[in-house]
Amino acid sequence: MRRLEHFITGAWTPATGTGTPLHDAYSGDIIAETGDTPPMAPVLDYARTTGGPALRAMTPHARALMLKAIGQKLMERKEELYTLSTSTGATRSDSWVDIDGGIGTLLTYASRARRELPNQNVMKDGAPEVLSKDGTFLGQHIRVPREGVAVMINAYNFPVWGMLEKLAPAWIAGMPVLVKPARQTSHLTELCVRMMLDTGLVPEGAVQLICGGAGDLLDHLTAQDMLSFTGSATVARQLRAHPTVIANSVPFNAEADSLNAAILGPDVTPDAPEFDQFVKEVHREMTVKAGQKCTAIRRVIVPAAVLDAVQKALVDRINLTKPDDMGRLVSAAQCADVRAAVDQLEAEANIVTGGAPRGTWHPPTLLRCDTPLTAKAPHEVEAFGPVATLMPYGTGAEAIQIANKGGGSLVASVFTDDPDVAREIGLGIARLNGRIHFGNRASAKSSTGHGSPLPVLIHGGPGRAGGGEELGGMRAVHHHMHRVAIQGTPDQITAVTGVWAPGAATRDDRHPFLKSLAELEVGDTIRTASRVVTLDDIEHFANFTGDTFYAHMDEDAAKRNPFFPGRVAHGYLIVSFAAGLFVEPSEGPVLANYGLDSLRFMAPVSPGDALSVILTAKEITPREGEPHGEVRWDCTVLRDGEAVVAQYDVLTLLAKEPREL
Repeated sequence: MRRLEHFITGAWTPATGTGTPLHDAYSGDIIAETGDTPPMAPVLDYARTTGGPALRAMTPHARALMLKAIGQKLMERKEELYTLSTSTGATRSDSWVDIDGGIGTLLTYASRARRELPNQNVMKDGAPEVLSKDGTFLGQHIRVPREGVAVMINAYNFPVWGMLEKLAPAWIAGMPVLVKPARQTSHLTELCVRMMLDTGLVPEGAVQLICGGAGDLLDHLTAQDMLSFTGSATVARQLRAHPTVIANSVPFNAEADSLNAAILGPDVTPDAPEFDQFVKEVHREMTVKAGQKCTAIRRVIVPAAVLDAVQKALVDRINLTKPDDMGRLVSAAQCADVRAAVDQLEAEANIVTGGAPRGTWHPPTLLRCDTPLTAKAPHEVEAFGPVATLMPYGTGAEAIQIANKGGGSLVASVFTDDPDVAREIGLGIARLNGRIHFGNRASAKSSTGHGSPLPVLIHGGPGRAGGGEELGGMRAVHHHMHRVAIQGTPDQITAVTGVWAPGAATRDDRHPFLKSLAELEVGDTIRTASRVVTLDDIEHFANFTGDTFYAHMDEDAAKRNPFFPGRVAHGYLIVSFAAGLFVEPSEGPVLANYGLDSLRFMAPVSPGDALSVILTAKEITPREGEPHGEVRWDCTVLRDGEAVVAQYDVLTLLAKEPREL
């Protein structure tokens, strides 16, 4: 037994005061203890003045590569985490969700950030807004790093994943983090933080850890800080109402408990594949992590016609579950809380199968409520353990009404093989769920399941579930940045964003395709010679490609089209001719063209019209650790030197340095 330490202001610091013991969930032995929390003002100030500048001195891609390297190092040592995870009551498979899931989230964010984000701390949010007729006054939304600390108060059930899934987007956004794990499992979080620091890759002040209570933490938050919480709805309300959080408008994100539902579609009969899939999923969600999951299925909503069949199938699976097949609740106190919640549920539901808890072991318990439309407890009381309530419905509208009585959930599942049922029920419950999972025979083998939050999809939910959002790919990174609208001339907008805005200054000294990334500047441009499109060109392109759409081949039919004056050139012929006009054919720094974005055809091109192109370097993104970078070019195709007929972005890969040929 040892006393856990805080990691604050750059050093491991022993906790002081009377210790609070932490018990092994299996043996009951005291394995560690936590102490008092020190004053938080210096800790927060250290994050803001040391950790924030250190992170923001790096580019987003460099921070992503740091996450990748840390994730790989954690993967090498994950067995140490697995060994300690057992003391929290988790089985090997339970720990996989927490440990491999958390590390996998780090790696996912590292990969997606490098693919999807620019390599600078100022990030555009949308296209420029033209605010004047002459184009000299523009508006642009941008996102910039906050100069505060992301404070993370986490739940006990996922001591590794709960930290890493929040830390990853915060670090990529350039925010240092202060982690306060739940006391019961803080020893596992502490080990993970030690392992991260052992890599030597974490910038000073980028992460701090408090093992114990929150102390005066909330009293010192500012508008530049962020507060995220995972836990009960009751505590979430208390944090949201804290005077400092209110007074300083501290951004607050809550992921709270919820009474998630699984709905069996009215089309599913006991002999359908979806029936077995549904039963297996409900049983899995009751038993994984001993039901200690914010996404676990609490309400099992099924057609009245198959209620008895579902009950029997679930009971049969539950009866096969042995104590060694399922983990333990985190503590005897948590076990008592679950039992008390079951007692409350029994006021309006009957226990179908279950039993008395022993120590931290709580048997899987299934209740049945035959009057879900009038009952209250099954929609208000959450037993945070291996407990679910079975309830019938008559029509799809009733299923929606029952599900929505939960007051807002993180996730709901609908098992059906009928697309119309999926649409009716899915849209009927969408406003009160953060995520809706559809299950059927086609996705059975590939589905990640009801209870698996994914880095690329939002994790959160309305109402009782907290009203916040986590994860969701780069949405979570943007959540940790401040969005601001800027207004000014094209040159000013370009200077602030690092992205060329239409109307800003350009440089036309030599063909930009002859410049390496080291030589190229935003605004480098070329205006090409022109090329006349002939009727022979149109017919050759049609016959060569097989695109003989009437607007290109039939004069009378084309004239009857409200958009064309007669036969017109193919859109892709215009794009092809444009490339022929702006491409520099000689071997040079341009390595590859890998796509077009936002292609729009603005006006028709008729035989006899002359095409020309203005190509401008719009955005330059060096890739960390690679000999090349990405260049986004603004491509404007003109008809007779004036009318815009096509507008799009060209994407190329460009060598960072001049190539020796």
